[in-house]
Amino acid sequence: MGQLHFFLFPMMGQGHMIPILDMAKLFASRGVKATIITTPLNEYVFSKAIQRNKHLGSEVDIRLIKFPALENGLPEDCERLDRVPSDDKLPNFFKAAAMMKEPLEQLIEECRPNCLITDMFLPWTTDSAAKFNIPRIVFHGTSYFALCVGDSIRRNKPFKNVSSGSETFLVADLPHEIKLTRTQLSPFEQSDEESIMSQMVKAVRDSDSKSYGVIFNSFYGLEPDYVEHYTKVLGRKNWVIGPLSLCNRDIEDKAERGKKSSIDKHECLKWLDSKKSHSIVYVCFGSVAKFTTSQMQELAMGLEASGQDFIWAVRTDNEEWMPEGFEERTKGKGLIIRGWAPQVLILDHESVGAFVTHCGWNSTLEGVSAGVPMVTWPVFAEQFFNEKLVTEVMKTGAGVGSVQWKRIDSDGVKSEAIAKAIKRVMVSEEAEGFRSRAKAYKEMARQAIEEGGSSYIGLTTLLQDISSYSSTN
Repeated sequence: MGQLHFFLFPMMGQGHMIPILDMAKLFASRGVKATIITTPLNEYVFSKAIQRNKHLGSEVDIRLIKFPALENGLPEDCERLDRVPSDDKLPNFFKAAAMMKEPLEQLIEECRPNCLITDMFLPWTTDSAAKFNIPRIVFHGTSYFALCVGDSIRRNKPFKNVSSGSETFLVADLPHEIKLTRTQLSPFEQSDEESIMSQMVKAVRDSDSKSYGVIFNSFYGLEPDYVEHYTKVLGRKNWVIGPLSLCNRDIEDKAERGKKSSIDKHECLKWLDSKKSHSIVYVCFGSVAKFTTSQMQELAMGLEASGQDFIWAVRTDNEEWMPEGFEERTKGKGLIIRGWAPQVLILDHESVGAFVTHCGWNSTLEGVSAGVPMVTWPVFAEQFFNEKLVTEVMKTGAGVGSVQWKRIDSDGVKSEAIAKAIKRVMVSEEAEGFRSRAKAYKEMARQAIEEGGSSYIGLTTLLQDISSYSSTN
């Protein structure tokens, strides 16, 4: 058996592409040839990091496939999920993505990889892999916990037993007592009507069950009960190989994951160096979550009322949110980064004492890996599930009280609740407990990826499985 060659094909969004880039670098560090499949508009996400790693002798390539947007009535720049198409254009988006099947199969025929790892939102790739008799592995980009919660809700439909959106129900058959409300679930999880999203979710589930297995950006010590539950109860072959962000060891890699940072890394570090340890709150809601102007103002007032120093990464598409005099009043105490922030670099700094996050899985795991307690503020997708993992299972954070699943223009959280949650994690009697538990998880994360650790062994098992599949097929 010669060198293994893996194809990796992420969905076109920062939160999907960044972990795939890290995964490719991880595979390459273990002697695998890794080829990332993406579209021309997204090449920049990968190219710099790949060039930087070339001198280390790691073998990561990029192959491009055109995204057929215009033929499907979509604007050209919608091949990035950060600019997610509106609900009426989503069907066209998925249709356009599925039209990449033929060029992908041409690449498989040309390169003959041993394995195809693709995003959950590309369910048609299972058939493409089967056509060439190679295993397709699914990447969901979320936690075992979230998939176990989602599976139980889908099978048992406990939301049907409550009389209002705010009444809690128990998620059955899980290792912990997890309660949710109807308002924290996505509309298509509760509806019996066929919608584009429900059809997509069904296609994802069907292709999952036909795939060779599932790969996870997590680590065993983070959610051991749910690794076991997923393996035994859901019965899916799986490998846990994370946290993937920990493969970024040098400052350049940490500072420029995804897009180029909107702040000079040295300027950012200098500001952080000037602060006491655990004294700063870092606020960032990823690349997709979008708040109303009034919600941004509540957040600004909550930050100010908490009395804590802060770094706040804000999107550049809304400048009217700033309360009058806010920047002047918080000068020296606060640093506002407009645009893309070097998140891993910031979280790893010892002056950061809490992370206000939307609980997207990449951000959650980056917070865990840095040993930083979290102030949780879920918005949509599986973020309300991830919040429960942080606040109730790991007990490394506190919520702001966000209860409304909303894909666009989230609002409804008041400044008092924000200030209260920040103080609880930073300066209350509970703060030391949050901090020590978060530190323990950080240590487990480091150990998991070292030789002999659970994720190192998980990756070794994956490579052995693909080798034996290739030699017997």
